[in-house]
Amino acid sequence: MNVLEQWTARVCAELGVDPALLDRDAVLDMTKDVAHGVARPAAPLTAYLLGLAQGAGTAPPDALARISALAEAWPEE
Repeated sequence: MNVLEQWTARVCAELGVDPALLDRDAVLDMTKDVAHGVARPAAPLTAYLLGLAQGAGTAPPDALARISALAEAWPEE
């Protein structure tokens, strides 16, 4: 198990989150898209906002893809 896997497992345990609910690679890809397409500090902020939306039950099922698409189109908007 690498450090990222260990950290993820530890944080999930601390927060009472089922690790099976996390698509770690998709989240990392989304934050990469935001960091490169918008601004680096926007990546953790966006991940937090996504978590809030998912926790509140308001995030659409394709939220990660939609956020990545927004980030990729950001300079054009």
